[in-house]
Amino acid sequence: MVSFGGLARKMFGSANDRRIRAYQPKVAAINALESDMQSLSDEQLKAKTAEFKEQLAAGKSLDDILVPAFAVVREAAKRVLGLRPFDVQLIGGMILHENAIAEMKTGEGKTLVATLPVYLNALAGKGVHVVTVNDYLASRDSATMGRLYGFLGMTTGVIVHGLDDEQRSQAYGCDITYATNNELGFDYLRDNMKFDRAQMVQRGHNYAIVDEVDSILVDEARTPLIISGPLDDRSDLYNTIDKFIPELVESDYEIDEKQRSANFSEDGMEKLENLLRDAGMLKGETLYDIENVAIVHHLNNALKAHKLFQRDKDYIVRNDEIVIIDEFTGRMMPGRRYSEGQHQALEAKEHVQIQPENQTLASVTFQNYFRMYDKLAGMTGTASTEAEEFGDIYGLEVVEVPTNLPIARIDEDDEVYRTAEEKYQAIINEIKAANAKGQPVLVGTTSIEKSELLATLLKKSGFSDFSVLNARYHEQEAYIVSQAGVPGAVTIATNMAGRGTDIQLGGNLEMRLDRDLAEMELGPERDAKAAAIKEEVKQLKQQALAAGGLYIIATERHESRRIDNQLRGRAGRQGDPGRSKFYLSLQDDLMRIFGSERMDSMLQKLGLKDGEAIVHPWINKALERAQKKVEARNFDIRKNLLKYDDVLNDQRKVVFEQRVELMDAQDISETVADMRQEVIEAMVSRHIPERAYAEQWDVKGLKVEIENVLNLDLPVEEWVKEDGIAEDDILARVTEAADKAAAERAERFGPEVMTYVERSVVLQTLDHLWREHIVNLDHLRSVIGFRGYAQRDPLQEYKQEAFELFTALLTNLRQAVISQLMRVEIVRQAAETPAPELPVMEAHHLDATSGEDELAQPSLESAETTALYVAPENRDPNDPATWGKVGRNEACPCGSGKKYKHCHGAYEQA
Repeated sequence: MVSFGGLARKMFGSANDRRIRAYQPKVAAINALESDMQSLSDEQLKAKTAEFKEQLAAGKSLDDILVPAFAVVREAAKRVLGLRPFDVQLIGGMILHENAIAEMKTGEGKTLVATLPVYLNALAGKGVHVVTVNDYLASRDSATMGRLYGFLGMTTGVIVHGLDDEQRSQAYGCDITYATNNELGFDYLRDNMKFDRAQMVQRGHNYAIVDEVDSILVDEARTPLIISGPLDDRSDLYNTIDKFIPELVESDYEIDEKQRSANFSEDGMEKLENLLRDAGMLKGETLYDIENVAIVHHLNNALKAHKLFQRDKDYIVRNDEIVIIDEFTGRMMPGRRYSEGQHQALEAKEHVQIQPENQTLASVTFQNYFRMYDKLAGMTGTASTEAEEFGDIYGLEVVEVPTNLPIARIDEDDEVYRTAEEKYQAIINEIKAANAKGQPVLVGTTSIEKSELLATLLKKSGFSDFSVLNARYHEQEAYIVSQAGVPGAVTIATNMAGRGTDIQLGGNLEMRLDRDLAEMELGPERDAKAAAIKEEVKQLKQQALAAGGLYIIATERHESRRIDNQLRGRAGRQGDPGRSKFYLSLQDDLMRIFGSERMDSMLQKLGLKDGEAIVHPWINKALERAQKKVEARNFDIRKNLLKYDDVLNDQRKVVFEQRVELMDAQDISETVADMRQEVIEAMVSRHIPERAYAEQWDVKGLKVEIENVLNLDLPVEEWVKEDGIAEDDILARVTEAADKAAAERAERFGPEVMTYVERSVVLQTLDHLWREHIVNLDHLRSVIGFRGYAQRDPLQEYKQEAFELFTALLTNLRQAVISQLMRVEIVRQAAETPAPELPVMEAHHLDATSGEDELAQPSLESAETTALYVAPENRDPNDPATWGKVGRNEACPCGSGKKYKHCHGAYEQA
C-alpha cells in the first residue's frame, strides 16, 4: 500500500527534485550565452569583471548578474583550466550562492563548482573565504583556482600555518582567500587580543564557502578552538587546598568509580567552609556563593586526586614529575597533562614541583565562529543525514545535486561474522581475490590502530604489496590516494585519509605528470615522457574498468552513517563501475553496544559455523537504526554544548566589539569620564545607603576607599559635620575633586599622550579581567550540573550566574581602570614605548573522538607511536631501534617468549 506522501512524490517529485527543477531556467540562460562568451577575446572576457562591478555600483544585485557572471566563469575555466563546468555543477554553484549546502557525490568536481559563486560574490569587494580541512588542500586549491581568478582580474590569497601577521593581512586583503577552519578561528581570536586596529589581520566576515562542511561544522564542532597561556604561579593555593582533604572522613564525600566522579556531601561542605574560613580563603558566607566558584572547582580536583587517581596505576612519579599512564595501553605519556588544574592537584598530593596551570586566553567554537558570517554555504558528498543539525544550528538547507552521470556502483549487503578474527580473515581473503584479478581495492578502517592491525595481518598472510594511510601526512597521502585506482593497487586507509583527492581509475594523470616530470627540463624528451605516461594511464584505466572498478572494503560500521557514505562514495565517480561491502563482527563497537550478546547466542543455536557470515538486508536496516540513535544522541550533545557556549559567545561579542570601538575612537576621554562617574556613584551609595540616617553612614570606610581607588585625600569627615549635608552633596564634591585631578593630569601629559595611556590601560585591564572571567565560567560550567539534584535547570542557573559574573567583570573593570588612571605617573613613559606585546600563546583543538590535541607539538612518545611496521625477519632481537612499530599483543622481538606489552613494552615502575 503506497502512502499519500509516497504517491505525491511519485507524481510531483520530492521537495529536493522541485528545487533542482527551479534552477533549470537559469541553467538554460547560461547555456544560451555560451556562444557569445566563446566569441570574446581574452581581454574582452577579462573586461567583464569591471563591467559587473560597475553594474553593482549602479544598484544591481548579485542575483541580477548571476547568469552572465556564471557564463563568464564557465568560459574562463575552459580557457585556463581546460575544464567546462557541467549543468549540474552550475546548479551546485547556485545552491552555494543561496546560503545552502550542496551535497554532491565524490568526483563531481566540488572545487570547480565553488569558483562560480566565489567569483560572483567577490565582485562585491568585501572578500570571500573558501574554507578547507587542511593546509595542503588550501594551498593546492588556491594555486589551481587562483589561475582562473587571476585571469578574470581577481586576487587570491591563502592562509596556512606559519605565516606572520603581515602575510596574513595581505592574504585577507585579497578578493578571495583560501584557509583552513583552524587558521580562520585562531586569527579571529588573536585579532581580538591586539592593541592596535592596524595590527588586526581579518577584515570582516562577509561570505564563506566551507568545503567538507559536515567534517568542519559537525565533527570538529564538538570541541572549541582554544588559545592558552601560562597562569601566574599559584602553588600556595593548590598546596593549601590539598591539606584539607586528609582531614575529611568517608561520610564527607561520595565516590563513583564507574563514572570517575567525586562529590562532597553536605557534612563535607560544612567542614570545608570552616577550614576555608579559618584559612581566610572563603569569600561570602558559604561555598555556594558565586565568588567561590574557582575554590569549589579546585576542591573537587583535590578530592579526585586523593580518592580516584591511584599512584602507579593512573600515573607514576618520575624525576619529580607526574607522568600519566594511558588506561588502554599501559604506556607512559610524558608531556601529556590533565587540564583545568587536575594535574596541579596531583602534583600537590605527591609534593612534587607544581607546574603553572595553562589559562584559557580566548576560545571559540566553530558553530559560533561560522555563524558570524553574513552569508554561509557549504559543500560535501554527505550532508543529508545531518540535515536537521545544519538547519537547526546554522540555518542551512541541504540540497542534493544530481550526478552528471548515473551511479553504477554496486553496494552489497553487509557480511556479519561472530568474531573479529573471522572477519579479518574474510577481509584478507577478499583482498587477495580482488587483487588476483587486478581490481584496485581501498580498505577503510575507523582508526589508525585498526589500519595498522590489518596491515600486520596481511603481512603475516604473505601479502605485502599495499599502502597504509593514517590521515597524518596530507601531501604524501594525496598522491597515494590519487593512484589508488591503479589496477592491483591495495590501499588501507582511515576514513579521513587523503580526503579532498579523487580516486580516478588508472590513476590521477595530472598528479602523475607533476611528480614524474618535476625534474625534467622542457623539450622533446619531456614531451615524449608525458605522452608515454598519458598512454599508460589510459591503458591502466581500461584494465581497472574491466576488473570492475574500485572495490571499497570497509572493516566495520562507523557510528555515523555519513562517514560510511563518505567511504562508499569514493568508488563509482563520474559513472565509473565500482563495488562496496562492509565486513562486521559481533565484537565491533557498534554491534557490541547494541546487544550483540543475544545475537551471538542465537547464531550459535542456529548452527553458524566458524568462518561463516550472516548476510541479510534486515541486518543493514537494524544497523542503520542503531546508527540513527547514536547520531541523535551526538546531535543532542552538540546542541546542549552550544546552548552553554552561546552564553559565553554573547558576552564575547560585547567585549570584542567594545575593544574594536576603543581602538577606533580618536578620543576615549568621555568613556573614561563616564566610568569614573559610575565608580564614584557606586562607592558613595555603598557607604552612604539611600534613606539611611547620618549616624549609619560609613564615613571612615568611604574616605579609605576614595584614597584606594581615586588616589585622593579628601576631608570627608569634616564635610559630614556640616549642617544639612546630604548624600548628593558628598557625591558632587567627590566627583568635582576627581574630575579636577584627572583634568590636571591630562593637561600635564597633553591630549595625545593621555589618549594613548587611557586606551592602553582600558584594553589591558579588560583583557586581564576577561581571561579571569573565562576561567570562572569554565569552573562554573564544570560544577553547575549538580544544581539538577535540587530540581533546578542547570542551563538557566548557568545563564543567571554567568550574567552576574559578567556584571561583576564590568564593575571591576571600571574600578581597576580608574584606580590606575588616577595614579598615571607610574606609566607616564608608556607613550614612548611600543604597544604592549601579546602574551605567550599556545593553540589547541582537541579531536572530539580521540581526545588528542591535533595542534600539539609531537612528543617523543607520539613519534614512537607513528613508527612504521618492520617485518619480523628484519628485526635485530638485541637492538630495539630496529623493531619499528610493535603490536601490544605481539611476541616481544627480543625472543623472551612473552607478549610485547609484558616485556619491552611494559612501563618502568618508578
